[in-house]
Amino acid sequence: MPAPYLVLPVALLLWLLSLRSVDLAAMNDLGLLQVLPPLYWIAVVLLTLGFWLALRDPRVRTGWLTAYLLGLIGMIHATPSLLYPTLRYSWAWKHIAVLDAMIRNDGAVPRPGGFDIYNQWPGFFVLNGLFLRVTGTESALGYAAWAPAATNALLIAPLLLLYRTFTTDRRLVWGALWVYYCCAWVGQDYFAPQAFAFLLFVTVLALVAGQLPNGGTGPGGGARPSLTPARAAPSLGRLLVVLLLEAAIVVSHQLTPLMLLCSLTALALPRRNRRAVLPALAGLLVLTGVWYSTVARPFLAANLSDFAAGLTSPEGNVVSGLAGLGAAAPGQVVVAWVDRGMSAAVILLAAAAVWRQPWVRRTGLPLLAVAPLPLLAANSYGGEMIFRVYLFALPASAFLVAALLRPGRLPALRSVTSVVVTLGLLGGLFFGYYSKENMNYFSPGEVTAARRMIALAPPGAVIVSVTGDVPGGVAEYDLHPRIQLTQESRETQQLLLADPLAGLIRATSFAEAGTPAYLILNRGQAAECYLTGVLPADTVARLGTAVDGAPRFTVVYRNDDAVVYRFVPNAA
Repeated sequence: MPAPYLVLPVALLLWLLSLRSVDLAAMNDLGLLQVLPPLYWIAVVLLTLGFWLALRDPRVRTGWLTAYLLGLIGMIHATPSLLYPTLRYSWAWKHIAVLDAMIRNDGAVPRPGGFDIYNQWPGFFVLNGLFLRVTGTESALGYAAWAPAATNALLIAPLLLLYRTFTTDRRLVWGALWVYYCCAWVGQDYFAPQAFAFLLFVTVLALVAGQLPNGGTGPGGGARPSLTPARAAPSLGRLLVVLLLEAAIVVSHQLTPLMLLCSLTALALPRRNRRAVLPALAGLLVLTGVWYSTVARPFLAANLSDFAAGLTSPEGNVVSGLAGLGAAAPGQVVVAWVDRGMSAAVILLAAAAVWRQPWVRRTGLPLLAVAPLPLLAANSYGGEMIFRVYLFALPASAFLVAALLRPGRLPALRSVTSVVVTLGLLGGLFFGYYSKENMNYFSPGEVTAARRMIALAPPGAVIVSVTGDVPGGVAEYDLHPRIQLTQESRETQQLLLADPLAGLIRATSFAEAGTPAYLILNRGQAAECYLTGVLPADTVARLGTAVDGAPRFTVVYRNDDAVVYRFVPNAA
């Protein structure tokens, strides 16, 4: 029996056994990295060794390679789902709140406040609402915790289809898949429109690339893996599927259609590709233009000045996601540099592949790898554009990295190099993906406190928090004005730091006389302040101390991880 058949079950068993001894309360600067036991890391290394052994052995069937990939996805993305008793990550909770509000209002949510963007891109939530009604499920909380693992597992199929359009080399195709999952550290795979739209994005690229002549390669010889044969003219059925997927992307997420426009435009640059690409590109232009000029028009009108400002300061967009490390926790500074180093390594390895492997220059892969760059110069996307560019370039970049590692002369040395490189990339991924888990994790006590607050607050009551790291803190957002102190003016924040009670009163001064307000303080908010440095680490504790002894503040719920206060900001 080949060794890979034994390595996989052993690695999975060690992984599951390692999760029994994890102490979540011990997380600090580096999140899960600090509390996962050595047995977990042994399982990861063993799984990596087993995969590359399986890839070298022609007797190992494709099903086993798939099982190895699913094992890697499980170790990375299912570990938090198995360890945490509640949904991970505050933005996932926010999307649960949006879905619940749309179901409660049977469509667009009135008085959405800062959540109006979801009314203009509702596709993801409409689809989930339809699923809940058809299945009779009460809430998406039942499956949202498994969204990262499920999204990455579903992504195998379009990535496999995409890579097979460029080569029939089995080792290269599956090696590229493994590299992709070793590099996808950005974390946009949770219960979110972005994850849904990215899955569709890769699928559209795979369907369009499948119609390129010779898989997107040009004429010419040279040593290269066997290429896929020339394609026939684009079929009407495939084009209709592409247009349907593009429509789903356009109505679900504001950024992904622009990334797809850039990618299809890049693929259309070589004349030989235009017959296959232009119909899909034209369809996307029409769909995007219609949607942006109708349903999404309010958002564009309100943010047009910001878009114009972004176009005039491209250098600011590039560095916006790289600034602000001075106040972060020491461990997070290390993590930021690891993330940057890993991203740079992927880019350099991909560039080296284009230089050392002439055959890849005749594919559409280099074009797809650089296609998102124009958006980096166009807008900062709240400081996240540099990470989104990396994410959308990664499917092509991962293939290029795998092409560089592909065995040629000295295959044994290349195999050792592949193991070392992918283990290094995996190490970088774990730093980026697991290091903020101290703020992404919510205890049952924090969830209970937020639910108790929403249940007690009458319609119109103001909900106040220091940061947005509250599980379910934006539930019923159409019924309650929200105040997040980290989003208040600089003057208000300075007053908050000098006199927490005075800063809180100033932030809530807009409330009508007699309107009650509810302040929630929890472990996650304190962790976010400490890890990110958005406010001093002791801000949550100081505010809690200040209101504990203040008149007009009543504790309505308290446990070890959270406390909820009721007060009337403008009482006589």
